[in-house]
Amino acid sequence: MDVVRESAAAGRVVLFEESARDGAQAKTMMSAGFRVRLAREQGALFGPDGPRHVVFAAGFPSVCGQEFEATRRVAFEAQGSVSPSAICRGTAEDVRLALSAVRGAAHGRIMMIVAASEATARALVHSDARTALDRGLDVLKAALDLADGIAVDVCLVDAPRADHALVAEHAGRMTDHGAATIVLADTVGDLLPGQTEALFRRVAAGAGQEAVLVSHLHNDLGLGLANTLAALGSGARVAACSWLGMAERSGMVATEQLLFLLAHDRAKAALVLGPDCEPWWTRPDLTRLPGIARMVSEETGVPLTVTTPIVGTGVATISTGTPFTHPRTFQPYDPQQHLGLEPTVVLTHLASRRVLRAVAARLGHQLDPDQTGKALAWVKDRAYRQNRALVADADFAGYLEGLTAAPPAR
Repeated sequence: MDVVRESAAAGRVVLFEESARDGAQAKTMMSAGFRVRLAREQGALFGPDGPRHVVFAAGFPSVCGQEFEATRRVAFEAQGSVSPSAICRGTAEDVRLALSAVRGAAHGRIMMIVAASEATARALVHSDARTALDRGLDVLKAALDLADGIAVDVCLVDAPRADHALVAEHAGRMTDHGAATIVLADTVGDLLPGQTEALFRRVAAGAGQEAVLVSHLHNDLGLGLANTLAALGSGARVAACSWLGMAERSGMVATEQLLFLLAHDRAKAALVLGPDCEPWWTRPDLTRLPGIARMVSEETGVPLTVTTPIVGTGVATISTGTPFTHPRTFQPYDPQQHLGLEPTVVLTHLASRRVLRAVAARLGHQLDPDQTGKALAWVKDRAYRQNRALVADADFAGYLEGLTAAPPAR
């Protein structure tokens, strides 16, 4: 049974996780052991339904022997957590290698890449687009003869710039011959949301009801998330994504952002997926997101910044007066409720007296009005002298030790 097709047919959302594979094109690398760990952690978001909600692109086996072994380790050591996938070019040799990397693993699958536009067909296989797509269909047929139950997905490269009628025709033919899903890849990342919606609707209409379309949308114009939501809004239920948005050039839609947006608020999910949507077999445990993101950041060196949505260092922090007294008025969701993050008050050059006293109390000091005034002046002076907004707790604690130890003024 192909649990991904089953999920999509039931209107459930499936994440096609690309960070271990496409993240390498962002100049990052994940060890084999870490890929296994990440796959298990991502599957655990959905409990026993991990394989039905996560396709994990474990690697590109034809790169080298080490990549083959990493892909195979994920397939066998994380097979109960996710649906493991091996990625390959649309050649007989690559397909055989990819199949061997996942053969015997539960819910194993491969994704073969086929050029769809004239430009990519000339660059990749030195032919016109129709010839490239016809060859891709032939390779698909051969792959299915060898698959023995392994699902075979097809990625149509540069689909937006291709002839949409031609893409729809071959998506339908490939599905009729047994392709599990058809990935429409915005390879150069220059779509607008309206164009994305039109692409998915046209291809879906031409390919037929049996075709399961997958979005693979890059972030070169900062529209990866918006375009993915447009694809989901047009009826797609499988979406490629990557932790921290890692992928070539400017990356692609970030897994943590897409998942959070679809799962933390049923009303928002309904606006994207439709009023009767039920996107999950098991609702994801969003409190796991910050920990997984930190884990990925540490492995890859991709930083979590103060402005990174959902999992950044600025989430659940308060530094100014009115948000301190009325936090829910100034945030779109409750980080503690949805992400398990305790709110933290931090000191910056914008601190008010109430904010400063709260930080001092957290550090074990109760300040009188005179001490509060002195401390506030010190904080602002330090921030401006260092040209950094945030005043570290350790620095402030050292100042408070001296301030509170001083004898009272006479």
